[in-house]
Amino acid sequence: MGVPPSVEIDSEPDPDSAVIVALGCNDKGAWADCREALEAALARFRCEGIDVLARSSWWRSDAWPNREDPPFLNGVVLVRTAHDPHALMAALGRIEEAFGRQRDVRNAPRTLDLDLIAYGRITGNFDGLILPHPRAAERLFVMGPLAEIAPDWRHPGGETAAWLAQTASVGLDAAPIA
Repeated sequence: MGVPPSVEIDSEPDPDSAVIVALGCNDKGAWADCREALEAALARFRCEGIDVLARSSWWRSDAWPNREDPPFLNGVVLVRTAHDPHALMAALGRIEEAFGRQRDVRNAPRTLDLDLIAYGRITGNFDGLILPHPRAAERLFVMGPLAEIAPDWRHPGGETAAWLAQTASVGLDAAPIA
């Protein structure tokens, strides 16, 4: 899978030490559209001590599990940060909150969804923070974008992002947008 021209790469990140964050939106909130909301979210990363090293293109997919909800726009970034995993999750939560994220109903439409997918090679359950993200490997809307920017990243099970994108079982309609 080639890297689309819209992908920005700051430096050559090491997939094995990568800190990976997935972004999603299916409620544009105060922005013109979800793409604008996601771009604005990325602009906030630096204010929270998170530097984007590489980013995927944006991918569209139907909402899951309720396909009647608005479709999602998703992407993945590789980042560098001095935050430990819990501090990074807190920073991502502050960004979500600033964008009006509501957590009233599980899987409801959201203005911003930021998930910590992996933090280097750290694995395990750390006071409720499970690394890598327990469901990311089965989601095409996560593994597809990740395969664009780090196809050789390896899940602790040994599979690469490229392989996981090909064998994903959730969000099979996910595809990059122009």
